[in-house]
Amino acid sequence: MSFIKQVKRVAFFMVLFATLTANAQSFILSGKVVDSKQKGLEGATVVVKSIKKGTITDFEGGFKLKLAKGTHSIEVSYVGFKTLIQNVTLTSNENFIFQLNSDTDLLDEVLVSAVRVKADAPVTHSNLSKKEIAKRNLGQDIPILMNYLPSVVTTSDAGAGIGYTGIRVRGSDATRVNVTINGIPYNDSESQGTFWVNMPDFSSSTQSIQLQRGVGTSTNGAGAFGASLNVLTDTDSDEAYGEIATSFGSFNTQKYTAKAGTGKLNDHVKFTGRISRVRSDGFIDRASSNLKSYFLQGSYVDDNTLIKGLVFGGHEITYQSWNGVDAATLKTNKTFNSAGALWGTNGVIGYYDNEVDNYKQDHAQLHWNQKYNENLSSNIALHYTFGRGFYEQYKQGASFSTYNLTPITIGGQTINSTDLVRRKWLRNDFYGITYNLNYKNDYLDILFGGAWNQYKGDHFGEVIWARYASSSEIRNRYYDNYGNKEDFNLFVKATYKMSDQLSLFVDLQNRNVNYKANGVQPNLVNDTFNFFNPKAGFNFKFNDNNSLYFSFARAQREPNRTDYENGNPKPEKLDDYELGWRFNSGNIKVNTNVYYMAYTDQLALTGEIDNVGSFIRANIGESYRLGLEVDASIKITDYLNVTPNFTISKNRNVDFKETTGTILNNLGNTSISYSPEFIAGNAINVQPIQNLNIAFLSKYVSSQFMSNNEFKDSKLDGYFVNDLNINYTINTTSIFKNIVISGLINNIFDTEYSSNGYMWGTTPYYFPQAGTNFLLGATLKF
Repeated sequence: MSFIKQVKRVAFFMVLFATLTANAQSFILSGKVVDSKQKGLEGATVVVKSIKKGTITDFEGGFKLKLAKGTHSIEVSYVGFKTLIQNVTLTSNENFIFQLNSDTDLLDEVLVSAVRVKADAPVTHSNLSKKEIAKRNLGQDIPILMNYLPSVVTTSDAGAGIGYTGIRVRGSDATRVNVTINGIPYNDSESQGTFWVNMPDFSSSTQSIQLQRGVGTSTNGAGAFGASLNVLTDTDSDEAYGEIATSFGSFNTQKYTAKAGTGKLNDHVKFTGRISRVRSDGFIDRASSNLKSYFLQGSYVDDNTLIKGLVFGGHEITYQSWNGVDAATLKTNKTFNSAGALWGTNGVIGYYDNEVDNYKQDHAQLHWNQKYNENLSSNIALHYTFGRGFYEQYKQGASFSTYNLTPITIGGQTINSTDLVRRKWLRNDFYGITYNLNYKNDYLDILFGGAWNQYKGDHFGEVIWARYASSSEIRNRYYDNYGNKEDFNLFVKATYKMSDQLSLFVDLQNRNVNYKANGVQPNLVNDTFNFFNPKAGFNFKFNDNNSLYFSFARAQREPNRTDYENGNPKPEKLDDYELGWRFNSGNIKVNTNVYYMAYTDQLALTGEIDNVGSFIRANIGESYRLGLEVDASIKITDYLNVTPNFTISKNRNVDFKETTGTILNNLGNTSISYSPEFIAGNAINVQPIQNLNIAFLSKYVSSQFMSNNEFKDSKLDGYFVNDLNINYTINTTSIFKNIVISGLINNIFDTEYSSNGYMWGTTPYYFPQAGTNFLLGATLKF
């Protein structure tokens, strides 16, 4: 189906949804949401509980709602404050001031100041709330749930959003997206990647997500080169509760989740827990996932102290589906998976049944938040992560020498190779401490912080079966490598309010990294890096509705392990300039920004993969990304709103040079790999009746190259896909407080597309995504 036809269908849905809205005789409820110092809170949520109707406050905390005559229960909430519920009776137009009080029960209050930014900060960002996550939380991974945020492109190896999934922001891959969970680094220290498959159903324990695009603010872990993704886990409820959720859908997908909380025990202690299981066969052949996870936290709180301990983790077993398919096979058998294939003289004769990735990861965090007075607070956190697992492969005709085995002679014939099954293991420990001290008054908000983290990883391989065993021993390791990394950083960041209109921001970070590793080379890595990363900006409010911001940020980052294994890499540098305008009138909210990201020695994806499926990167000299991002939230009527966004960008290598080994070719300015020049998303949200919410979601990604040389065959076609999400809440008087029915139809127009791929020499390989598929779930709350 052509792009134009699909746009027409989207327009038809918009008109159809609009006809469902209706107006009634009503009055205007207006006012402000303020804190204890009567300062307006921008971005606070004001909701009429009975009809699920609401709005977001403007820059000064103001809001307006059109409501019918009568008494309404108004719920007002804002991150870091206690939710306020107040009855309001309307017999005429009324004006109310809602004052929110600080909530020491929330981890956000101290922690958010360290890893997140406020709505008026000169940093380009988007927020995803728990309510927004819950609407589509039917088993798919967190990157897929973030698909409709600005400048975001997501992909799934298995084609259905479960298993190995990835995210790119502004064309930067997952190794460039710095991920923290409650301020604790999550990216793998050596690969710098993020593997959400190790934390299945983590979205069910997520309170909110903030995505900072560009360099963002100083945070813990490797420096961000595309974005920072800050995940905040669930807060403990004051009231005891229970929740059971289940869903099923296409490709034999199933999700089972059970959650419970004790509420407050003796006014100070609370516990919350969750267990989950997610299973799916995947869209691609044998791309199955068998995922288990748990989450447990306990907290102690009094007037000035919050101590919270968390343990969470997951166990994933996925059949490998990271090989992709070539162009010819894509046309005839797009679900073909070559992983585990046993090849005969005439093609595939069977498959190895245990070509799997099997990995466990457990996390422990201990946070101590202390409020000393109205101005001074601190946070200190200890963390430990233990990961271990392997991926298993059947190898045909493997050379004895590769596995440190000697040739054997049988019947006078010398045998130098054998069929075998190998396991490549990874076992690692990651631990450390993060800390910050925050002082703020009416004009100054200053935060001192830092972290020390230590990573120790073992990489080793075993042959667990061989047709000809030669001189092998049980559990003999044919390679045994390590990677040790120490990361220490200090930062100070401050916001100074010069006037009611102008505020200044400065952020200075010094990061020291020591990395040692061995591999094919005995001394693969032995490097020490010291990076100074300054950031500064301002925010200027013209009036209650308009503000302008500008920021500059520098980031520097070390190469990862794969970079060293494939060459002699240099650290990369980035200067990021952001100029933005924000408009907020309550019913209409628009964020617009222009960015310019100038790189030196950027480690860009070449489009190739190595023999273990890892994407290869290489320094590409000078390069840049120049773009315009626009996102909006428009309330058309009380029952209809739209949230469009788009990004137009130019992503270029400057005077790109490519060598064939003997000849150096100067290709001039070329496109940076995996960097589409146009990305757009939209959500049409409608509430035709009480408790029913319908969202029509659209995503367009333009074509992109899978190489930096603009090789014709490396071009990945653009695509336009649409999803339909329906949620209906049933309020009951039985044992359950309510029952939420959720439905999701993905790719509703059955578009054929591939969201990712790679080059093997001059041959492109693709990762096709599923056609029309569905997920249906129910959540029972009591």
